[in-house]
Amino acid sequence: MDASFTDWMAGVQADVEDALSRFLPAADAQPTKLHEAMRYTALGGGKRVRPLLVYASGALFGADAASLARAACALEMIHVYSLVHDDMPCMDDDALRRGKPTVHVAYDEATALLVGDTLQARAFEVLAGDDSLPPARLVGMLRLLAEAAGSAGMCGGQAIDLDSVGLSLSLEQLERMHQLKTGALLRASVLLGALCGKDLNPTELEALKAYSKAVGLAFQVVDDVLDATADSATLGKTAGKDAADNKPTYVSILGLEPSRALAEQLRREAHDALAPFGEQALRLRELADLIVQRKA
Repeated sequence: MDASFTDWMAGVQADVEDALSRFLPAADAQPTKLHEAMRYTALGGGKRVRPLLVYASGALFGADAASLARAACALEMIHVYSLVHDDMPCMDDDALRRGKPTVHVAYDEATALLVGDTLQARAFEVLAGDDSLPPARLVGMLRLLAEAAGSAGMCGGQAIDLDSVGLSLSLEQLERMHQLKTGALLRASVLLGALCGKDLNPTELEALKAYSKAVGLAFQVVDDVLDATADSATLGKTAGKDAADNKPTYVSILGLEPSRALAEQLRREAHDALAPFGEQALRLRELADLIVQRKA
């Protein structure tokens, strides 16, 4: 990974951290426990993959930095809310996230539930607050985010995941689950970043969708590989949990080395999808590499 990409990534992560801190309620504002817990889980951790995709896609179309910050923070809030709920005892019952106790452990279950609810609401409030975009395009962006987060996206994928524990899924069924659970929000990240800059023509839209599909699946394949091979300290969350919970994964269906080969194939497909954009899509290509080659 070259230094310029590393510097760019660190700059985006710092900008998003600052923007999140501004957009989240102050910890001393009432109700203080809820607001403190929101900041506890949303700030100071995570790879910020979704915001990075927003900024990289936005760079293709000259998007305004303020619009990108709002879109990136909205997506990160949806993502973090999903993690808070996912970690609760009624779902995956996990005690560690991003290297620290999960919200229901650090606070309590009722607070964790409310943190997720409030982060979801705040995400739409933040995105809707962008008065620099054409209203029709902004409404479309809000719809896109809602679809990616709902039963046709992330929540639907999570429901399938919960219902699949102990079952034997086909590779096609597993892929469909992850296209919803993980891929929908990554796709929204790429498209919302681009839409911060302009209305997309059909060629641009299809290329970005193809890229998003490849990196979305690659992200989950690598997640499954890391869950099977890395330790909890490296991951910042409980390692080996999928196997312990008898969940279907790419590793359990394909095996470890074929899963790694699939991730590499998807990385190449992501690169190929960006051909219409030439060298301007360098950051998106580098992010595809990062998603596949990461160690945590």
